Amino acid sequence: MDAQPSLRFGDFHLTIVSDGPYLADGGAMFGVVPKPLWEKKIPADSLNRITCGTNSVLVRTSSGKTVLIETGIGSKLPEKLARIYDCKAQLLKNLTATGVKPEDVDVVINSHLHFDHCGWNTFRSGGEVVPTFPNARYFTQRGEWEHGCAQYERDRISYISDNYDPLIRAGQMQLLDGDSRIMPGISVAVYPGHTRNMMAILLESGGKTACYISDLIPTSAHLDLAWVMAYDLYPLETIENRKRFYSQALPEDWLVIFTHDHAMPWAHLHQDERGKIIARQVELEASTT
Repeated sequence: MDAQPSLRFGDFHLTIVSDGPYLADGGAMFGVVPKPLWEKKIPADSLNRITCGTNSVLVRTSSGKTVLIETGIGSKLPEKLARIYDCKAQLLKNLTATGVKPEDVDVVINSHLHFDHCGWNTFRSGGEVVPTFPNARYFTQRGEWEHGCAQYERDRISYISDNYDPLIRAGQMQLLDGDSRIMPGISVAVYPGHTRNMMAILLESGGKTACYISDLIPTSAHLDLAWVMAYDLYPLETIENRKRFYSQALPEDWLVIFTHDHAMPWAHLHQDERGKIIARQVELEASTT
């Protein structure tokens, strides 16, 4: 994905803004699915790593608001992890290329608080951790933050408190309790599975719906109900919530936005004659604003 894909969506203008590709373990990304199957969709390197995207979505509204969905991995990852994942930390550069400065962002929404989704919430400056988007209100689920604070052995490596605690202490991050409306046309809905409180972000305008489904369906290679990541804390709930998602997204022809698909950041879905769910590429335009 070289250009920054962009499209008009009702009263919204949507642009995919990447923090750059990173490398993730293919086995972890596909769980119990055998490698000979998943490698047909995404090839692995000699270390069994696959290229993943860090797709944030810049939403510009007709009322003049600027919303950023997710903030990528950022620049604060410990050196060892940054080397393992081969992080690029390109979000701010790519955001600037769209004509948007950090201070222009009004709202930031984190689907959950794993470090690859909220890393640029903050950055280090003069030994202090400060908000990257100083004028923004940040949103995430209260239960997600509480889980991160608990530091469970199973997934504590995924939570870096500097990505969110300074914002909460400053009153800049609002903790939500379940499904919520952020502003006209933008809402969030909880879809458990990857974590207990991970949420999807819904954009509704002009009779159409787009959904940033986050890690419930991280890439277009994860559309099969049973192709579940090893990272998912509640894999059976992932499957049930995929069914719930498809029950709306398919008949209503939602635009589906994939968080970790570097090659296909968004698509429309349909079922073929065998009932298999297929991603249909969206015609895109290069972002020029």
